[in-house]
Parts: sequence; structure tokens; C-alpha cells
Amino acid sequence: MKKVTLIPQALRYAPEIHRLSQAPEVKSALGLPTQTVEDTENFIINTLMEESEGKTISRLILNEEDQLIGITTLMFIDQSNKQCHIGSWIAVDYWGQGYNLASKIELLKIAFEYLHLEVVFAGARRVNLRSQKAQEKLPFISLNVEQQFPEEHLLLEKRQKQPCILNAVFKDDFLNYLYSTQKERKI
Repeated sequence: MKKVTLIPQALRYAPEIHRLSQAPEVKSALGLPTQTVEDTENFIINTLMEESEGKTISRLILNEEDQLIGITTLMFIDQSNKQCHIGSWIAVDYWGQGYNLASKIELLKIAFEYLHLEVVFAGARRVNLRSQKAQEKLPFISLNVEQQFPEEHLLLEKRQKQPCILNAVFKDDFLNYLYSTQKERKI
């Protein structure tokens, strides 16, 4: 499995975040307008403010060579209902190499072990087939939970202003996966 390090957002990474996120494949998947480095700096400042308010935990993803390769975020953190949403993007040059799984594992550890959440939702626009396929590869995800969580699905579609799918990672499923993979490595 790939090794990643998650670090807090920082303004010094704005030029590289901007460069990586403006690749057409990433930009269209995220629904980003054409941006400037200053727009990216403002995004980072807003993210840091949301993090200080307990609404978000956003981390930069660094690969084995400490290169920035993407961002992964827990958002809409709802402590009263023990849930949140997860969103990530990986730079095009690193697609298909296992970084999505590695970064999700590290961020979900924060969600379930530090925040003590019970469920993390993973949504995707119906038109974003790449994101849907990436989610389907996660061994601990429950697919198509729209009927189980209709209010959450409706909120997601309102935020995205288009049809979406809704998947979820449940704490027990994730921790069982984590335990079984750690046990396998020791054998």
C-alpha cells in the first residue's frame, strides 16, 4: 500500500495547490471556476477558519517523497449526530496508484478515532463517474445509502445543485478493515 502523510493546510502551499487543481480533469470534477493563486489563498484561509470552528478538518496529502499530491477533507462535521462528509482530490499524475485509499484511511482514522464519529458520508455527482469508481474501490464503504439517509442525500443534492449518489463509511466497518489489515501485516 502507498504511504501518505497528511498535514494541515498552509498558505505556503497555495501556488502548488492552484497548479494541481487547475488541471482540466481535476477542475471539472471539482466544479471549479478558473482561479488565481489569490483565490486559492482565500480558499485556504476559509478552510482554516472553518477548521477553527470545528466544521471541517482538511489535510494536504503528501506522497512518499513529501510532494503535495492532493487534498482530503472531513466537512459538515456534525458532532450531535456523529457524522460528516468526506471529499478528496488527487492530482492527475497520481491517479490509479493507490493514493486515494491510503489518504482515506488516514483521514478516516481522524474521523473515527479522534472525533468519535459513527458515519462518514461520501457523495459524488452522478456525472462524476471517476469519483464514483474510486469510491467503489474502497473495501470498507457501503454503497448507495440514499434510502437509508434520505435527508442527507437531499442536502447533498441541494449543495451540489445536481443529482448525486450517496455512499457511507460506518465506524465498525472501517475499524474492522483496519484491524484485519494490521493483523495480516503481522502474520
